[in-house]
Amino acid sequence: MDVELRHLRAFTSVARHRSFSRAAEELLITQPALSRTIAQLEGRLSVRLFDRSSRHVELTDTGAEFLVHAERVLATLDQALAAVGHRATVRLGFGWLLPDPWAQQTVSRFEESTGASVDLIRTDDPLQALRQRTLDIALVRGDVDAPRGARVVHLCDEPCVAVCFERCDLARLGNLDWADVQHWPLVVNTVSGTTGPWSWPVDQRSAQIIETANYDEWLETVAANRGIGIVPEIAQRRTQHPAVRFVPLTNAPPSPVSLVCLSDAQQALIRRFLDAAVQVAPPKRSHIPALCAECRRPDDRDRHRWSADR
Repeated sequence: MDVELRHLRAFTSVARHRSFSRAAEELLITQPALSRTIAQLEGRLSVRLFDRSSRHVELTDTGAEFLVHAERVLATLDQALAAVGHRATVRLGFGWLLPDPWAQQTVSRFEESTGASVDLIRTDDPLQALRQRTLDIALVRGDVDAPRGARVVHLCDEPCVAVCFERCDLARLGNLDWADVQHWPLVVNTVSGTTGPWSWPVDQRSAQIIETANYDEWLETVAANRGIGIVPEIAQRRTQHPAVRFVPLTNAPPSPVSLVCLSDAQQALIRRFLDAAVQVAPPKRSHIPALCAECRRPDDRDRHRWSADR
């Protein structure tokens, strides 16, 4: 008999509530859809499970006997899923400083709703780790050069600040305009940084660029007075270094924060994580369409969907 789990869950819900309307609310489906599901189940079993009237829904004797077995099957399945769920893991990679409180809220919501866990993995190049499949999801700041066929989900935009050596002239000026960055030596993180020569037209770039390969090298190079840096505001709140000062930056474009994942990796679990991530992302974020890395243009959302196709 072609009896599906949806039939059993619909049946046990109606049996508990003695009401099609309340069961439909619990199952998040319409009452007509629930009625069709129960009718399908009765048809496939060739029995009547409920006595229906305009006021009451009662189990038949056969329905009451079937309920005992259906509940046992569903309980056993739920136990099996819970046991497997505790072993499931999503690996979230990041180059430096996960956004807060987004990271804590997302991980908590995801783990509570799925029973799976999140491994937080710090790596200099999250996108390369994603290509090598040592990560399931990469958190990336700035422009995203995603692997072919990957999915990119924009979370938010972070404002930027300037950072310099504590006795640098910039620290005494008290602020910096984006257009004036070109007059200073610029320290950039070429692997996971958000700002580099690519951020300005050729004729407006700093004449002296000092390259580093990760956040720690970038910070220590600024602290050694080799040049100034541009960084998302989160660094000002989360970085304590006695030799650097953060300076307000005006007219600077915000730094986008995105999640990137491969389309063929444990889809159901990753989709659950992305749903949780988007739900707790800052509500007043600039809208940047998700990009399809395969065509590198705003996604039309008919071919690539996340939360809408659950």
